Parts: sequence; C-alpha cells; structure tokens
Amino acid sequence: MKAISLSAVLALLCLALTPFAASAEPGNSSGAGTAQASVKPRIVAAGGVVTEIVYALGHSDLLVGVDTTSLFPESALKEKANVGYVRALSSEGLLSLNPSMIVAIESAGPPDVLKTVEGAGVEIVRVPEVSTPAGITEKIKEIAGLVGDVDKGAALAADTEKQFKSVDRLREKIHKPRRALFILSFLNGRATVGGEGTSADGIIALAGLQNSASMLKGWKPISDEALLEVAPDVIIAMNHGGPQAVTVDSILANPAFAATPAGKTKSILVFDGGYLLGFGPRTPDAARDLLLAAYPEIAKAEQGSDHK
Repeated sequence: MKAISLSAVLALLCLALTPFAASAEPGNSSGAGTAQASVKPRIVAAGGVVTEIVYALGHSDLLVGVDTTSLFPESALKEKANVGYVRALSSEGLLSLNPSMIVAIESAGPPDVLKTVEGAGVEIVRVPEVSTPAGITEKIKEIAGLVGDVDKGAALAADTEKQFKSVDRLREKIHKPRRALFILSFLNGRATVGGEGTSADGIIALAGLQNSASMLKGWKPISDEALLEVAPDVIIAMNHGGPQAVTVDSILANPAFAATPAGKTKSILVFDGGYLLGFGPRTPDAARDLLLAAYPEIAKAEQGSDHK
C-alpha cells in the first residue's frame, strides 16, 4: 500500500513539472519567450531622414527621442525628446532615455559618444547615406525591418520608386541641361558649395541639372575665380534662417556671384534644406520641384497639360 502511494506521488510530481520542462524547450513560444517577443523597441532616431521614415511607416510610437534635424514631420520635435544636433550627441542625453536602439545616419556622432552608448548595451544601427533612388528604397526597407513592419516598408519603397519614374519622365523633356551650383553656407564672404559625392550633387542630378562644382570633392569653399569659371546658370541655396542665412540678396551682394549667368538672370532658387537633401520618401517631390523651378519652360508645359 505504501508503494502504491509513493508511485502516485511521483506521478503527480512529474505532471506538475511538465509545463516548466516544455517552456525550456528551444523554439517554444509560451511563457517568458512570449513576454520577451512582445517588448517594443525604444528607438532614438539620429538623423532627420530616420525620423521621417519611421513616421511614414506609422511607427512613431517606437521613437523615444529624435535629433534637431528631425524637422519633418513638424510634430516630431514637439512629441519626442530632443537629443541635440545629430553630429554633437551626448552619451548622457541618449542613455537618459533608456533606449534599446539608436538608429543613426553614417555622419552621426561624435563616434566616441556612440561607442560609449554601445558599450552600455544599446544597439547602434548605422543607416548608409546614399544619395540615389536605390539608396532611399534600401534605407526604407532597412528601417522597416528594425521597426518590425517589412510589408509596409516594401509598400513605401515601391511607392517611392513609382514617384521617381514620374521624375524620370520629366527629365526626358530637358533638351539642354543647365549648370547648377548648390550653396551650403557663406563664411567670411566665401561660399561653401556641394561638390562630387554630396547630397547636393545627388539632388542636382535627379533634377536634370549639371553640378558646376563637380571638380570638387565633398563640401568645399569655392574661390571667386573658380566661381566665374564654372559659370552656373542656376544657384540653389537653403533657407535655414538665422543671421548667417543665405538669401537671394546676400548672394547678389557678392560681385562674383552677381557676375555669373545665374546672378545676371537672378536664377536663384531657395529651398528647405531638409526637403532637398534628406533623401527619404519626399525626395521624388523635392527633385520634381527643383526641376520645374530650374526649367520654367517645362513647368509651363506641365501646367498646360494639367488644364487639358
């Protein structure tokens, strides 16, 4: 009788332990595994284009912080914690938000700060800054994977590619490409312009223009002599505001700029910098707007066709 009782006790004990053993099996989705999988990432976006894409994907709830270049949508900096300028981040500011991931453009930094944050156990994901349509779609897909919405990322990437095709059709209407110069800033009377490999170079090409500063690599100052030699037909500037803002008047006040073909015809286009240089989902619209502004005859023809 005692033996039977002992067997019964052992059987009941085995049954009681069975759920714990099952939960420890690899691939089992119950118990702690489910709780861990349901935890949402806490993301800090270091780069305006990262913020823009996360919002476009409909996952802004995952963002706990954004940098000061996150100007689109306008609500981003109002809704989220501000971690400072993308190239001047602080480890204290980032870690105070208890993020699980920092999604940063390649130029974000300083590098030592991100290294410190990574050492504290926060995942750092670098997003390539490739100023081409293909680079944008890859950027969208990568960020979509990080927020766990691959399907929506594929749809947004496909829509962006479709919009670029409409810009391609507009470029086919250009008979003689115009030469353009992109001014980033003025310092001590000298302009810093976008040379080869810059985002300015990328948007100039998408708009069917030729970069007058293609002989330069990166963002570089340009001399008055070189400016007169490259002779841009169109000058593009950013309306970033402030006392050092580049305006039509400040450009024309410089004799060398005033003597260029663009200066003589006052072909000076001022755009929002993030809109033109962000290289995100809005870039097809930015390229289209720049193209139509640089080629008013095509804009006029497009308006005429819209009214038919």
